[in-house]
Formats: sequence, C-alpha cells, structure tokens
Amino acid sequence: MKTRAIIAVAALMAAVAVPVVAQQTNEEKVVCQLAAKNCLNQVDILQKRVKKLNAEIKKGKKTYSAEDMKKLEQKLQETQELLDKVEGKAPAK
Repeated sequence: MKTRAIIAVAALMAAVAVPVVAQQTNEEKVVCQLAAKNCLNQVDILQKRVKKLNAEIKKGKKTYSAEDMKKLEQKLQETQELLDKVEGKAPAK
C-alpha cells in the first residue's frame, strides 16, 4: 500500500516537473550556468583572501601596529561573512 502511494506521488511530481524544465529557454540556461560559475569563482577568490589575511594577521605586532591589526581583523571578519553568505552558511553570532 505504501509503495503504491509513493509511486503515485513520484509520478505526479514527475508530471509537474517536466513542463517547468521544458519552459526554460536556452538563454535562461546560459544565464544560470554563468551565475553558477561566477559563484564558484567568487568562493575561490574569497577563500584566497581569507588565507592571505590570516597570514598577515599571524605576522602580528612585529609587523603591524595595533590599529593596523584591528583593520586586518575587521577585513577578515567581513570577508568571512561574505564567504558564508555565498556558500549559503548561517552567519555565526
């Protein structure tokens, strides 16, 4: 009985999904692919920026003043928040 119900629901969902996919134009598909690629590129750029900022922060007060360290930490926090948004993670509070 459960198997029949699952099959019926799956068939209904497939019937509804096919027209939606068929309505997407070639232009919309290209835009979607570009957006996905740009998102991946953005993630790579942000990850590199986080690594670079962490490396600079590790140099510490030998290289940077207290004010510069605060700026670096702020930039790191902003970059991490942006990376979390792009990756779809919940912001840490």
